[in-house]
Amino acid sequence: MKQGVIFRLLSLLLGIIGLTMIIPLIMAAFYGEMAMVRGFVMALSGPLIIALPVLISTRKSPFRLSPAGGLLLVFFVWVFTCLMGGLPFFISGYIPRFSDAVFESVSGFTTTGATILLDVEAMPRSLLFWRAMTHWLGGMGIVVLTVALLPLLGAGGFQLVKAEAPGPETEKLTPKITATAKILWLLYISLTGIQTLLLMAGGMDWFDAVIHAFSTLATGGFSSRNNSIAAYHSPWIDWVCIIFMALAGFNFSLIWGLLRGKYQDLMKDSEAKAYGGIILVSTGIVTLVLCTGGDSLEQSLRCAFFQVLSILTTTGFTLTDQNCWPPLAQGVLFFLMFVGGCSGSTAGGIKVIRHVVLFKQAGNEMKKLLYPKGICTIRLNKMVGRKDVVYGVAGFVFLYMALMFAATFLVSAANMDLFSALNVGALTLGNIGLGLGASSSASVLYGLPAYVKWGLSFIMIAGRLELWTALVFFSRDYWQR
Repeated sequence: MKQGVIFRLLSLLLGIIGLTMIIPLIMAAFYGEMAMVRGFVMALSGPLIIALPVLISTRKSPFRLSPAGGLLLVFFVWVFTCLMGGLPFFISGYIPRFSDAVFESVSGFTTTGATILLDVEAMPRSLLFWRAMTHWLGGMGIVVLTVALLPLLGAGGFQLVKAEAPGPETEKLTPKITATAKILWLLYISLTGIQTLLLMAGGMDWFDAVIHAFSTLATGGFSSRNNSIAAYHSPWIDWVCIIFMALAGFNFSLIWGLLRGKYQDLMKDSEAKAYGGIILVSTGIVTLVLCTGGDSLEQSLRCAFFQVLSILTTTGFTLTDQNCWPPLAQGVLFFLMFVGGCSGSTAGGIKVIRHVVLFKQAGNEMKKLLYPKGICTIRLNKMVGRKDVVYGVAGFVFLYMALMFAATFLVSAANMDLFSALNVGALTLGNIGLGLGASSSASVLYGLPAYVKWGLSFIMIAGRLELWTALVFFSRDYWQR
């Protein structure tokens, strides 16, 4: 019974992803890119053929799924979506190796932004559009989109969203999770539209503007240019991307609250204050370092803001070659790779709130040395934090570092130097896509053996699903349950 429910839901979710391919399919037909037409038709046909009868037969009956079944479903959805998303790259012949095509698809859906394409500008427009769409769909979440579109998921929708959403806790904006999902997607679409218009006002054509808006709001980093944002030489475009990267890395629930006039929520939110502080301090240090190197104040400030937010929010855009920066500035960026954006955002990484929790708990441990009989608790958002949250955060961070080092060993087995291998581990697990050293080069990632790319693909999915959803299946308790 459980397997039947999982299969039906999986069919519906993959059918929705198949429907999204119709947009780049129309573009491919319009531009006469027949290889891409064939790729999209073959990729979307199977899921749509399977999903249509399932939707008709279950349109009035809500699905009932246990929490354990929900975890399995979300993991399967992401795995099969990434496999399906790689088919247009592979079938069209523009990425001839299947491992490379899947790697590019996984990097897209997980909003990592690491690429194996050596010449992005040589790719067909429809393929680049689909590549950016994978960012946009994966940024807010495939399951969140499905919950917004399919009310028949019922109360079980919250369990699915919880398994996919970033951060230690999932917040409802309304009593019904379906309404919450719709609000989040409405906000997401609105911000994407606004940024697209602002980028066009800065000189981008509609195609580049849409692609970079998709990548920015999803904190992904795929670009239609080989040199990313640096190719446009436009301070206006740089500052637009800076603003929207900051918004994309911020908690969308708080953004919705601010739009409704709930300014007090921002003032008491511990994570929001820490997020702002990290941005300002990091940008200040990098700006001072760049200024001493001879750059103007405006250029130093703009480059510092851009690269700090690109790494912190795990977007991965580039404005300059950060490998040429002084060691202190590179050190700041390396530190930010282990921070990440806010919970409830589209950003990856450990998340700011987890660092806040651990920092406060470290202070508590020092207080206990001075007051052994005292009762010490952490406070989050001016309220007493729960112990189970602290334990959950500690377990997550340990598992995160262990998995990152496992990825480092995997990449170093392919004869990459240790520092670059560590960067590849950090940028794939944190869904950052941009690192330091050799890891920032597409040619290096392209040259990795197939087994390394398959391993890194799993690492990227695990990072996007906040580890637990991808790793719980390795637990004996899960299968006994």
